[in-house]
Amino acid sequence: MKGLEKYGILLSPTENEFENDGVFNPGIYQEGDTVHILYRAVQHGNFSTIGYAKTDGAYKIKERYNYPIITRELDYEKHGVEDPRITKIDDTYYIVYTAYDGINTLGALATSKDLVHFEKHGIITPQLNYKEYEKLVKCCDKKGLNPKYHHYFRLFAEIGLVDEKSRLLRDKDVVLFPRKINGKFAMLHRIWPGIQIVYFDDWKDLTKTFWEDYIKDLTDYIVLDPKGIFEVNYIGAGGPPIETEYGWLLIYHGVQETTKGRTYHAKAALLHIDKPEIEISRLLYPLFSPTKKWEKYGIVDNVVFPTGHAVFGDDLYVYYGAADMYTGVAKMSLSRLLQELRKQP
Repeated sequence: MKGLEKYGILLSPTENEFENDGVFNPGIYQEGDTVHILYRAVQHGNFSTIGYAKTDGAYKIKERYNYPIITRELDYEKHGVEDPRITKIDDTYYIVYTAYDGINTLGALATSKDLVHFEKHGIITPQLNYKEYEKLVKCCDKKGLNPKYHHYFRLFAEIGLVDEKSRLLRDKDVVLFPRKINGKFAMLHRIWPGIQIVYFDDWKDLTKTFWEDYIKDLTDYIVLDPKGIFEVNYIGAGGPPIETEYGWLLIYHGVQETTKGRTYHAKAALLHIDKPEIEISRLLYPLFSPTKKWEKYGIVDNVVFPTGHAVFGDDLYVYYGAADMYTGVAKMSLSRLLQELRKQP
């Protein structure tokens, strides 16, 4: 996007054991001139916890802990507590993250009143194996469901893993809206390859039966599916949507297939303010792409992975993971971005 400025690397790995391999994909929460950064910290062997830093302004680090604030404690997260996103509603911080047990990647929830003490509430995404999922999602085929929603079932069937009852439906990139919509919590998540929305009154409502009924009607809840070459493979939500006078601004990632492998781009879309499942527009081109050496080469090459934001006046700062090693920050004009989105067909 024209006028976008990259500020470079905000956080790098350190010699601390918990973050000696990577520090990236940060959850962001802004309080005035302070930006709280809860980042994925990876130690050798690909074991993740959540580290903490905070800024004075958009990018001046004034404090960074030398220990993780959310650790691997439970079986469903024994290999990784990953990619947190933060939302505050009333007096509670909601931290949704990817729990990785070495096989499954599922959405999980923790809450906090002070970003010091955290209470974990378990898995919040569907706990269904692929045979269960396939039976349910087939109900949507007559409604024009993207065939890619059957991809993993077919893949695991081909390689003989589909009968593993403990191999569960992958669901990640879970992001909570910053306020309730029509009196309900609203949450984005990613059942591959698109972005879906779910509404609920209470976290306890997200039972297996709830998700079974939901997947039978999955087409009703798809917000965005891959579209165009820059997101042809799959997409996933970034930070919490930003409320504007024109709709919800969603920064997300799109994955492009190239002859050299996958490239992750930052993308942007505008969603209906009262019914965010309705897409108003999206940029046909990337918001930004891997161009710097530290974005193009790392643990995973050619990755920019936006996961949070802060707004200072008309300046929108987007925080992102780069090459699965670093945290970067890019600045752009919020009004110009909205203008560009409103021009899209």
